[in-house]
Amino acid sequence: MDRIRLGFAMTGSFCTFGKTVPQIEAVKDLGYDVFPIMSAMSYETDTRFGKAQDFIDRIEEICGHKIIHTIKEAEPIGPKALLDILVVAPCTGNTLGKLANGITDSSVTMAVKAHLRNQRPVVLAVSTNDALGASAKNIGVLLNQKNIYFVPMRQDDPLKKPQSIVADFGQIPQALECALKGLQLQPVIF
Repeated sequence: MDRIRLGFAMTGSFCTFGKTVPQIEAVKDLGYDVFPIMSAMSYETDTRFGKAQDFIDRIEEICGHKIIHTIKEAEPIGPKALLDILVVAPCTGNTLGKLANGITDSSVTMAVKAHLRNQRPVVLAVSTNDALGASAKNIGVLLNQKNIYFVPMRQDDPLKKPQSIVADFGQIPQALECALKGLQLQPVIF
């Protein structure tokens, strides 16, 4: 059987990159052929959480593929049916809003749009400080959209950041396995 072709897209929730990169390695170790995708912001920005080039080098080393980081590079994902499944981890509130409203202005949103045209699963690993605020409606829209699945998520600091939600990145492999069967891993929120 051929290896499952997984698109692993990252957006700018930089504080979760330390949890995300090990999951790229984990799914690679499970036998997925991992194609990395990064938004321009995540591809180009150095932060207190690390230098962009260090993340790029590590991710490309793990995957064995160059990172897709432009709209032009992401567009063929659909017409060429390049992926079997796509995960966006981390998926920011900004990206949630764009996906819920059909806005395609980044490499990641283009990858999702292109991939969905093939009726294949997309898994979202939410990481946003406004998930229970302004982004709640977008999560609701996406929960009801065909071929969209979520990595189980929780409030990360209910007292200091009561509207903040972060996915349990350690459940990405299980969420992918379920989505490939057309199932949402439960519970979605814990």
